[in-house]
Amino acid sequence: MLLSGVRLTLLAGIIFSCGSKDKVETSNQITMDTITQAEHVMQIQGSAGKLTIDDGGTGGIPVVFLHSFGGSISHWNNQLQHLRKNHRAIAFDFRGHGNSDLPSNKDYTDEALARDLKAVVDSLRLSRFILVGHSMGGSAAIAYAAVEPERVAGMLLVGTPGKTPPEVSKPIITSLESDQYQMVMDQYMKRLLADAKPDVDSVVSRDFKKISKEASILLIKELFAYDPLPRLKHYDGPKLIVATTAEEQQPHTLTKQMGNVPHKTVPGTSHWIQLDNPEAFNAILDEFIKTVEEK
Repeated sequence: MLLSGVRLTLLAGIIFSCGSKDKVETSNQITMDTITQAEHVMQIQGSAGKLTIDDGGTGGIPVVFLHSFGGSISHWNNQLQHLRKNHRAIAFDFRGHGNSDLPSNKDYTDEALARDLKAVVDSLRLSRFILVGHSMGGSAAIAYAAVEPERVAGMLLVGTPGKTPPEVSKPIITSLESDQYQMVMDQYMKRLLADAKPDVDSVVSRDFKKISKEASILLIKELFAYDPLPRLKHYDGPKLIVATTAEEQQPHTLTKQMGNVPHKTVPGTSHWIQLDNPEAFNAILDEFIKTVEEK
């Protein structure tokens, strides 16, 4: 079954991110493809295997960055270096991503991803922190905040999906489970990467190919099944939704489903706002952190 352009657009709005280990330099940005500094990197034992963490900087409320589907620590390099001038900033690779272990139980539920986050913040003995989650990472942040809201000083959600109705998700899953998998994923990637800078396109496209078909389908199924709305409504701390212009136009976005939550739109980028326009994203991040710390 071929997917319509509308359904592919919806798929492109529901999932994603990436990372790479080959060097890609840009004129205005920190190198995106390497972990920031080796001395900051460590591994801890999570509930499903070892997790890789990049922890550095001092001052302020610690900020924990959560990447999205196919992503890694490297997607936050610009933000880590920016914040570490006056804040402690942490990023880590979720299970099955970057330099973290594949989960032996193949559990990619949002609750399982939230357990990865808990393992990280517990190991670093963080009592209170700000969460910044991109796409899948935003869903994991919401799932974690529902369990330990007193530890979450604020949540900044970037390109994070809302709840997708079954009539939309089922045909997409059927196509992904068929021999059309690669065609559907290629078309969906093309839509996600619209307006991406060439270096961002290259890093994202190359690294996404490292995620197996089995893992991709498992992750996508879990993202479709997850309903963030009740949990996000329950969390009463500071929160902000950031999205691209294209994402704002989709029918099942958090900004539409959670109209009472403040939101900002960044035009002219792909799904990877923090990579395509780190200056604009960092300005939004700084403003949000200041708001949280002044409360």
